[in-house]
Amino acid sequence: MDTVLHLLQAVTIWHWLGLGILLLTLEVAVGTFDLLWVAVAAFTTALLSLVVPQLFGAWQGQLILFAVVAAAFVAMGRTFFKGMRRPPFIHPKTDDVAVAMIGLHGRAAGRFEAGAGQVKIADTIWPAVQVGGRPIVDGDDVVVAGSDGATLKVTAA
Repeated sequence: MDTVLHLLQAVTIWHWLGLGILLLTLEVAVGTFDLLWVAVAAFTTALLSLVVPQLFGAWQGQLILFAVVAAAFVAMGRTFFKGMRRPPFIHPKTDDVAVAMIGLHGRAAGRFEAGAGQVKIADTIWPAVQVGGRPIVDGDDVVVAGSDGATLKVTAA
């Protein structure tokens, strides 16, 4: 127990900055946005320990400050900034129609040469490129796997 207290008494501003950098690095790797707020809390603890050492100079004050600020920032991040977690909504009538077509089935409208050709989906013929699978010939069933602008990326069904 004395060893733990001795280690806690040795905590400096540099330890909080190091913790913040470590948490930001982990956030980049996992992308949860929760670690971002905890990292900001570590940086805030370092800053306030530097600016107001009479209040947050001791390790107890720093630890309490870190816990309170981290909890507040995580709560704020999950409420006010919850939109950062959601992927953007794609409305099929106003946004990228080609993206909304992913997974649809169609038919090759001609032979694919050098991996490029045309496909018919419903009543529209789209430019397409083949992305893997066996070569597509006229009349083959295809599945839309993606898009690049108005050009569909298709595979043989």
